[in-house]
Amino acid sequence: MSNIDLIIEERPANIGNFMVGRLLPFRGKRMVGPFIFIDHMGPATLSESENMDIGPHPHIGLSTLTYLFEGAMMHRDSLGTSVEITPGQVNWMTAGSGIVHSERTPDALRGKPKTLHGLQIWVALPDHLEEMQPEFFHASEDAIPQWETNGVHFKLIAGETLGHKSPVPVYSPLYLIELKSTTRQTIDLGNELFGESGIYILEGALESDGHSFGPKQLLVSKETKMCSFELAENATIYIFGGEPFTKERLIFWNFVATTQTLIDQAKERWIAQTFPKIPGETGFIPLPEPRIS
Repeated sequence: MSNIDLIIEERPANIGNFMVGRLLPFRGKRMVGPFIFIDHMGPATLSESENMDIGPHPHIGLSTLTYLFEGAMMHRDSLGTSVEITPGQVNWMTAGSGIVHSERTPDALRGKPKTLHGLQIWVALPDHLEEMQPEFFHASEDAIPQWETNGVHFKLIAGETLGHKSPVPVYSPLYLIELKSTTRQTIDLGNELFGESGIYILEGALESDGHSFGPKQLLVSKETKMCSFELAENATIYIFGGEPFTKERLIFWNFVATTQTLIDQAKERWIAQTFPKIPGETGFIPLPEPRIS
């Protein structure tokens, strides 16, 4: 970690009726490997009358990854998927040429006090797959590779590294690893990582070269050889990254693409409501108005 290139602090962002801490994109770093968007949701305590209700909205050119620490979320999409996401599971939805989904508080939790805490992540698709057919994959907690090394618990949420492979069907070389420590430990991942790397500190502290870093900070490395550092007791961190793309990605609202033409086409399709529909859902989130500079 002696080669930290950038420290990104969470910034508050409103996603409708819910506040999040935004990590990526950042003005000084749009992507880390193929990771193009990361929101830290919560921890939020919702009253009996408060619910998460993000209605039908579209995506293109990316895969979404939802990973909860607490609470539950109901995912429905235009492929006909209807699944409740609970802590430790991995929800992986690939938009490709276009998908529509909603994210809501499950019926069983409505009218009750509840909590919600987790990560919402977007991974850009490689150039040749950005218009692939939409897909959906849901992994139970026990399907995700987990192991312990020197008192540190590892979980490979997505990708392949450290001699393990997640069942989540990613479309470019990447990794997302959870590390949890109960005691102070030295972490040395050697040359196992590749591409660009970042570390998000959820809980506890990380120390390197006499510097200490804490919760809600994202550390971006100059090179992957960064991964030797001290992890404090009761710390939870996420190491993520992978091979970067050669083409810049454009983002507008929920759309990610290599060209403005694809973004504009997606806008027109959403205005005309020609994206596929979610069975059983009505209404939709309108296209945002252009920002006035």
